[in-house]
Amino acid sequence: MLKVVNRIVLGLLGLALMAAGAAVLTGSWPFGGRHAPLLTAATRQRYGHGEGWYWWAVAAGLGLCVLLALWWLLAQLRRSRLQTLAVDTGDGAFAVVRGRALEEAVAAEAGALDGVARCRVALRRRRGSPALRVALELEPYAVPADALAALAGPVLANARTSAGLPALPAEARLKVTSHRARRVT
Repeated sequence: MLKVVNRIVLGLLGLALMAAGAAVLTGSWPFGGRHAPLLTAATRQRYGHGEGWYWWAVAAGLGLCVLLALWWLLAQLRRSRLQTLAVDTGDGAFAVVRGRALEEAVAAEAGALDGVARCRVALRRRRGSPALRVALELEPYAVPADALAALAGPVLANARTSAGLPALPAEARLKVTSHRARRVT
């Protein structure tokens, strides 16, 4: 969802900047020419004296735009993937396991299941506990319930054991590989 919002915001921002640049380069609308002031005397008189709320509304709108821009920037910098995972060795020390190594091990084991064409795994951070997001691409002949049961059984049990975690929640997304119809001659 964030990728869609990101693309929409970047597209709208690009269009607005392109329109503003074209208006400045041509020196025409909304400007009255090269030597005309940006705000006419009538506009300055209208909003300068009688309606003090107008400038407060403009400042609040600009402040809201700045806050949304900062939120968007921080959302771009945030990493949702877990880089390392601390595993208790049992003797009071901890071993550090790379998140990518655990992802690759789970993907290799899940990819070897019957009926699985391809598997992608991401180790995510969820409120202090890691979680797996597994995307399985199934062959056309595969039974989704069997593939899901095999993933939930030995594959995730091995991942929990090797990471030393009592629980490792997982979200599985299943997709069937597109295939062409066979021709009968």
